[in-house]
Amino acid sequence: MRIAFLGLGLMGEGITRRLIDLGHSVAGFDPQAALRDEAETWGVVPAGTPAAAAAGADLVMTCVTTTDDLEAALFGADGAAAAMSGAAILVDFSTTVVARTKEMAARLKRERGSGWIDAPVSGGPPAARAGSLAIMMGGDDADIARARPVLDGLAGSLVHLGPVGAGQVTKMVNQVCVLTNFVVLAEALNLAERGGVDTTKLQAALETGYAGSNLMGAMWPRMMARDYAPAGYLRQVLKDLDMVHDLAHDLKAAIPMSTQAAELFRLMAARGHEAEDGIAVLKLFTGEEV
Repeated sequence: MRIAFLGLGLMGEGITRRLIDLGHSVAGFDPQAALRDEAETWGVVPAGTPAAAAAGADLVMTCVTTTDDLEAALFGADGAAAAMSGAAILVDFSTTVVARTKEMAARLKRERGSGWIDAPVSGGPPAARAGSLAIMMGGDDADIARARPVLDGLAGSLVHLGPVGAGQVTKMVNQVCVLTNFVVLAEALNLAERGGVDTTKLQAALETGYAGSNLMGAMWPRMMARDYAPAGYLRQVLKDLDMVHDLAHDLKAAIPMSTQAAELFRLMAARGHEAEDGIAVLKLFTGEEV
């Protein structure tokens, strides 16, 4: 398929590399020219505008930071929507506001006749590169059936949860589970270190019991090494938790654990750590953070 990809950051790099490995033609846009140039080195055809990338594309894929970024890429000056045909489908891997996702999907259908799949992901850049992302989809059955042959190559799990918006609600549930667990794992590791435990054996002691988790295996080795290089940015963690708050407010759902986690990440951001990985929240427990 001919694919346009908007957003060539950490996740965009992993996904576009995977798409090209699978034999797809990918035209890419990012507002940062340096990222467009870098993506060209692994086979992405750089485009000067979102519209130029989207021209003639069967699928227009997006992976951007904020809902405002998504709206600008689609409906702003030289936005991709103006170049999309009624046969094209928008696949949004971003984490965006549920209500605005529904509004933009309706607008794209009304103005261009194009379908929309909200398909937020979990697994980070390594899973994107390996084609093992967890992809949570909302959209029409027919649109998902057409996009599935491509999405299957990106996913370890690919689940259709309902109409447009259902994917984003599910991503909020995912973020509650993952991002609050960043804080729990940091708290637990700090306790172990202060208690004199051989932390190189800690995961093996716990992983076959109820404490074990995918996240423990992925994050504790990096936490122990104090490796805070971003696989995802702390500022994005905070952005997502603020979105959880807003959705929970609309749904009248209590989220005390997520609220507390958000305040810890907000403190980290205020102290200048927003460009580090979310696991840098460990610094608040160990005393590394000044």
